[in-house]
Amino acid sequence: MTILKILEFPDPKLRITASPIDTFNDELQETIDDMFETMYAAPGIGLAATQVDIHKRLLVTDISAEKNQPYVMINPEVTKNEGNINSNEGCLSIPGYQDDVARYETISIKYLDRHGVSHEEELNGLLAICVQHEIDHLNGKLFIDYLSEAKRQKIRKLIQKQEKYSTNTESAG
Repeated sequence: MTILKILEFPDPKLRITASPIDTFNDELQETIDDMFETMYAAPGIGLAATQVDIHKRLLVTDISAEKNQPYVMINPEVTKNEGNINSNEGCLSIPGYQDDVARYETISIKYLDRHGVSHEEELNGLLAICVQHEIDHLNGKLFIDYLSEAKRQKIRKLIQKQEKYSTNTESAG
C-alpha cells in the first residue's frame, strides 16, 4: 500500500467536482486500500478521493478508536436529512485549523461498497457528520465554505504564514 499526497487548501484541485464510479476493478481496490493507509497515517477519520487528487466519487471513513470499522462509500447520495447539530471540524486538507460547522444530525444515505453492492443506511452522530464533510469534498466544497469571509481570510493568512515559515526554515538548513 502507498501513502498518497493529501492536497492542501488553497489548491484549486480541491474544488473539482468528482465523477461517478462505474468500474469496479483491481485499480479501484488498490486506490481504496491506499486511501485507508493515507487516512490512518495522517491521522484522520475520513478521506475523500478528491483530497488525494483522484476526482472520483469515493470516500473512506473509520471513526472507531480501534480503527476497525472502515466504511467505503462509492457514489454516495444523501436521500434524507433531519435535525441540526453544530460540529467542531478539522480537515486533513486544512491542517492546524478547526471551527464549528452546522450539519444535519441524521442522514439517510445510498452508496455502493467496494464491490459494487448497494447499501442504504441511516447515519447519525460523528459518522453522519464525517460522511457529510467527505461528500462536500466530492462536490468541491470545503468545511471553511460554511464560515464567514473574515474567518476564511484568517485561514488564508495562517496558511501563508506557515508556508513562509516552512520556506524560510528549508532555506536556512
